Amino acid sequence: MKILDRYIFSQFAKTFLFTSTAFIFLFILITMVEHLDDLLGRNLNVGQIAGYYLLSIPSTLLVTAPISSLLASILVAGRLSASSELPAIRSAGVSMRQLLYPFLAGGFIICTLNLINSCWIAPAAFAGIARFEQLHFVKNSAAQRENRNVHILEQGNRIVSIGSWDTGANDARAVSIEEFNGAHLRSRIDAASMSYDPSAKEWIMQNAATRIFNGENEQFSLTGMKPVKLALSPHSLVELNLKPDEMDVFTHYRFLSEKQRSGISGLERSMVKFHNKLSMPFASLIVMLIGVPLSAKKKRGGLASEISIALFAGFMFIGLQRTVAIAGYQGALNPVLAAWLPNILFLGIGYVIYKTAID
Repeated sequence: MKILDRYIFSQFAKTFLFTSTAFIFLFILITMVEHLDDLLGRNLNVGQIAGYYLLSIPSTLLVTAPISSLLASILVAGRLSASSELPAIRSAGVSMRQLLYPFLAGGFIICTLNLINSCWIAPAAFAGIARFEQLHFVKNSAAQRENRNVHILEQGNRIVSIGSWDTGANDARAVSIEEFNGAHLRSRIDAASMSYDPSAKEWIMQNAATRIFNGENEQFSLTGMKPVKLALSPHSLVELNLKPDEMDVFTHYRFLSEKQRSGISGLERSMVKFHNKLSMPFASLIVMLIGVPLSAKKKRGGLASEISIALFAGFMFIGLQRTVAIAGYQGALNPVLAAWLPNILFLGIGYVIYKTAID
């Protein structure tokens, strides 16, 4: 890396870290004002309250990273322009494309870190927040370990119904498995309980009553221990309580694949959130094409103007992302397009601004 590139990169990195830290403290302060009374009313100590707010940092970074990147690029490029360093750099034969290199290097690093955050760290933090709120805010939280009245569509036109499921003991109770031939019920198995055998990778139904229907005839049998092969696993049952925000990218992909194979509809919201985990980190890189060329020329207003432009563009991106996501949730827009459309639009805007700056 050249001396000039190192200089610009260091200025960008310092500004990005400062703006990100400022946004984190601002968001935590806003959240604290809203919920601190409620937290103190639960008799929580300082460590527990601090841990709760620390868990919100990964999700805050996901939202604020594009704004921080845009603000950092505009401030650094604007400062170079205002101090006449940028005209001197350009007169030395450095093109706008070469000027973008150190900013894009920082953008790639931010994008990579935010991709790791989006796919793994933030979902784990969301799950931690959910456990904290369930433990301290939900009445009778011990009872929340059980799922009740679970109905799952299996391959082969089978419906598995579970009266209650204890996530701690991996034990299902009041179980029935119905198998259909078209619209006609072909067989039904009812059991008082069902447990999973990890060695055989199958479920064992206790006191299973099997009914096989053939026209008007019915065959009945009672079995003390009946092994059953199901695509359903204890891990899948645990994930029934997970929300899309709490799933890492692999769990989320598996969740969507299983539901789509089972023919379950209404997955638009989960699909949008899955693709948002992949699209949001790239926004920090895309906004560089807007920030640097936009500040390459001197403008009236100085620092206040630079900050206003960055905040306006950043919050416009967030507003567009939220609006388009809602359209994807409701099925009015393809879920993949709903997740990537803001990036595509801002990439187009950035390209136009870049071409205008080099002309």
